[in-house]
Formats: sequence, structure tokens, C-alpha cells
Amino acid sequence: MQPLHILLAEGNPHLRSLLCWHLQQAGHQVWAAETLRQAKTLLQHQPIHLLILDAELSNRGGLQLCRWAHRQYDLLILLLSHRGSEADIIAGLEAGADDYLTKPFSMQLLDAHLLALARRRQRHIPPTFLQYGDLKIDLVQRRVALAGEGIDLTPQEFSLLMVLVQADGDPVSRLELLERAWPDSTDNPRTVDTHILSLRKKLERDPRQPSLIHTVRNVGYCFGLNPPLPQEQKTVSVAAGVSGSGPQRQRRGVAASGEAPANQSIKSR
Repeated sequence: MQPLHILLAEGNPHLRSLLCWHLQQAGHQVWAAETLRQAKTLLQHQPIHLLILDAELSNRGGLQLCRWAHRQYDLLILLLSHRGSEADIIAGLEAGADDYLTKPFSMQLLDAHLLALARRRQRHIPPTFLQYGDLKIDLVQRRVALAGEGIDLTPQEFSLLMVLVQADGDPVSRLELLERAWPDSTDNPRTVDTHILSLRKKLERDPRQPSLIHTVRNVGYCFGLNPPLPQEQKTVSVAAGVSGSGPQRQRRGVAASGEAPANQSIKSR
């Protein structure tokens, strides 16, 4: 098994220390977190392949983090929990976990689960970068370059950009952007507008006439090389696709990767 970048979010300090030591002895690179905030910060700044997550972290906040990480990042999630009922396992898997392990467990059983997850990751190698015209997004280093020149984005700006990119040209509402791109809850949708304005200033040739980040009236925003279709045209296009007389929907951005198609992710949906 190839070494993995693992984030271990575990509230029990003794178990956290033991698991860190065991994973490091196996050759993996490990980051440890004891709170939800620490885990979210590490996810934003480190290229994580696998999240090993304590479901009981911060009073069952682990499930909330699981949902957020599942939507936000291309990674695998192994959920650890003292709860082993069928209902608890189903809840964990529905929250986005790829695997579920009930405490207490042996290191041999943990290794078996890790090996199975590593095989799944190997079959679904993620892209290393995305390309949209002159804009290149490095998914590993979480960096952006425009026409070969590096652009300095804040972690929050990069997270917002990735939510828009992952929507594959579909419009995303302000409320959904708040939920998916903000690690700490905020109830002000205008926060999104402020960050969109900042992104446009950094990424667009002419922020007043954006060619990448488009406003969708009465909805929110979308990302792509092509502007969004008017609502009536979109309705016609969808109808044509259903009838079989229209072309298949094409990805609006041009994605590139040294290893896999850009719309491929680690997870199997």
C-alpha cells in the first residue's frame, strides 16, 4: 500500500496518540486534530487523501464535519465510533463516510480497512489540476495561476472557488455556497457577494465583464468558460436532452490532469 496523507480527527488523546504512532510506523504522513476547528483548518491547508474521523468528536459533531468534508473535498472518510447499531452505521454512511469502524478495534482490523480504502483510491485517481482557459487550478497544492502567473488566494477564496468549480457549470445559490464553502457558520448571504467580488478582481481580465464567474439572476453564481444560458433556452435544452434529439451535456470548463479526467474524483458517487 502506498503511503497516504491522513488527517486523524480523534477526541480521545490516548487513542489519537496510539493511532498516530501506528500510522506513521506504516509510512503514512499524519496530521492530528482534537477539535472540529483544527480538523477544518488542516483540511483547508493540507493535501489530505484520507480522513479518519471520530464520530463523537465535539459531542457528535463528527457527523457534521463528515457531511462538510464529503461535499467539499475529494477524499476518503473512515468513521470511528463507539456506536455500532445498524441505525448508527447507516447514519454515518449517509453522512458521507466511505467506511465505518466500531470502537474498540485492533490495529490489524484498522490496517485491513485502510488497505481496502487505499485500493478504492487507486482505482479512482483524482486529477492533479484543472484548466479553464488561462486559469490553472492546482488541486494538490491548492494554488491558482492565471496565464502562468501565480494568484494569491486566501483559503476561504479557494474553498469558494472549488465549490463553484465542482458544480460543473450549474448555478449555486448563495445559501448553498455559505453552507459548503464556509467552515464556520455565517448567516449573511452578502458575505458570498463580497468574496465573489474579490475573486473576480484576482481572476478576471475585466471584473466588470466576468468571463469565468457569472451571476445567475435570482439564483446565485456559476463558474465556467461559457456564460449561463437564459432560463428559457435552458428549459429547451433540457427538454431536447430528455427526448434524445439533443447532444449530451458537455462540461463547460476544459479540465486537464496528468492522470485522470478532471470530472473524476476519488469517491464513487
